[in-house]
Amino acid sequence: MMTRTKRQQTLFARLLGDRGGNFGMMTAIILPVALATAGIAMDLNKMVQIRAALQDSADAATLAAASALASKGITDDQALELAKTFMAAEFNNVINGGKGAGGDSEIPAGEDDPDAIDKTAIGSVERNTTTASGKTFDVTLSGYYNMPTNGLTSVLGWDKVKLSVTSTAQSTTESKNALSMFLVLDRSGSMAESTSTVNAAQPEKTVSYDCSYYNNKGKYVSKTCTRQETNYYTKIEALKLAAANLTKQLDSADTEKKYVRTAAVSYNSAMQTPTAFEWGTTKALAYVQALPASGNTDSSAAMARAYTDVTAASEVTAHKNKNGQKNPGKFIVFMTDGDNNQTSADTKTKATCASAKTAGVEVFTVAFMAPTRGQKLLSECATDTSHYYDASNAAELVAAFKEIGEKATQASTRLTN
Repeated sequence: MMTRTKRQQTLFARLLGDRGGNFGMMTAIILPVALATAGIAMDLNKMVQIRAALQDSADAATLAAASALASKGITDDQALELAKTFMAAEFNNVINGGKGAGGDSEIPAGEDDPDAIDKTAIGSVERNTTTASGKTFDVTLSGYYNMPTNGLTSVLGWDKVKLSVTSTAQSTTESKNALSMFLVLDRSGSMAESTSTVNAAQPEKTVSYDCSYYNNKGKYVSKTCTRQETNYYTKIEALKLAAANLTKQLDSADTEKKYVRTAAVSYNSAMQTPTAFEWGTTKALAYVQALPASGNTDSSAAMARAYTDVTAASEVTAHKNKNGQKNPGKFIVFMTDGDNNQTSADTKTKATCASAKTAGVEVFTVAFMAPTRGQKLLSECATDTSHYYDASNAAELVAAFKEIGEKATQASTRLTN
């Protein structure tokens, strides 16, 4: 009996001491962990894609609902139903590789049907009377999507991951949106050049020229002749027409002169004396109509002055006291037809534009028959691509300024989260 026991102990000890199967044992232990880690890495990438798509869908949905509340007068329930349906449709486009943010997406179908997001999303609408002339609407929407994990991640017990997002957007019904707008305009020598746009009011002009000659007796006869030429608008004339069109849009939206404040400054090699902010557009327009064209170009000081004045606390106070609006729109309209003579002026101007955008100022820019560097400066200064205009003739300049006026006076809809 003792012999058998010793033999068993010896066999057991040999088994414990045998390392020939260690690799197999370790592989059996480590392999599932390694596979699960690889699965998590793949799922994390998909989670980022899906959550971004879900957030974009929620943002678009709240903007659509807030806009409909302001423009169509729908009920709160209708707005929420619109938001939920819109979010589901937008997200479904991405899931199915449609025209959503993901393009040809590899995002997997989830446990929850994407179309059912409108049934699981929750939201709210808050209405507030801001002034006697209008109301604001805040739409908030939350939604989630259960993303299925791959087989490797599920080894760890996670067969799905819940991804949640929230978005809030605000709109206003105020047809008379309070605003302060500063015009920053180039009046350098190149603004005296002709455009390719014929002056429709006076398509021809009489031009005098020297036609002196020597008669048949060799005597010099001094003579001035005239001829008819096509009458093209000069750049400075086109600017004055454009400014008049812009101010017309502002005046139409504020017949009582209690919502719109304007100011203007011109520049060539230096900043000229600007106007102060005043109600309405009369003084700013008169300033523009009197501009001559001469000198070189440096926009830096003029832009800095516009930024300082439009963001001054006194502007908020003026609107609050006059029309009751505590958050008036702030706008700068920056126009040039050329390059700054010194690149350092570009650097300073861009820095001012960046500060203005950070402070919530909408910067509209118009490159008027400008060369490449001037176009680049203005495109970088603009709030976004929809705020940048490249006008190649007088008609396009006038149209650009008109559209700026229309955009500035529109009822606003924006994301607030």
